[in-house]
Amino acid sequence: MLVHLPNLLTLSRIVVLPPLIACLWIGGETFRWAALALYALASITDYFDGYLARTLDVQSAFGRLLDPIADKLLVGACLLILSALGYIEGWTVLAGLVILLREILVSGLREFLAEIRVGMPVSGLAKWKTAIQMLAIGFLIIGTDAPAWTQAQLVGEVGLWLAAGFTLLTGWDYLRSGLKHLASVEAGHSPQPTPKPEQISP
Repeated sequence: MLVHLPNLLTLSRIVVLPPLIACLWIGGETFRWAALALYALASITDYFDGYLARTLDVQSAFGRLLDPIADKLLVGACLLILSALGYIEGWTVLAGLVILLREILVSGLREFLAEIRVGMPVSGLAKWKTAIQMLAIGFLIIGTDAPAWTQAQLVGEVGLWLAAGFTLLTGWDYLRSGLKHLASVEAGHSPQPTPKPEQISP
């Protein structure tokens, strides 16, 4: 069954993108706080959709397909619009670029690994990367419209660089594993799916 709460939560991360982008585009303190609220709700669903799917035992192929797509759309859209509007600027744009390029790399590797039936569950390091990345983007969304004592812009920029560092580490792990399986396929050995595949970041 495709229509159940976890899948609806995942879909909500995609549905929220147009109003979130519109609020950032309009700008101003009120709309930036509204954008932050929408982003926070979307980020929270990233935890609860997986948790509820496991708890309610309603995990589905549709959910496994849609979840990473929704995550990448949310992160990619936020990084691009924040850069376009100057909320991310200077050298920090490179940190956002690293994150976006890694997502493209991982998507290509995931497609290849899916064809040879190799799964790549989320590693502990990747969970830290995701948490730092989500928090950093949230601070950058509100940026200079946050109370001065929060130093939201600075916290967001530092957090984005930290996330970019974790992104390189987890991306390298994923690439190394993908190349290993590619070499196995080229050598004529078909990798068999295992109950506990490598713990590599998606």
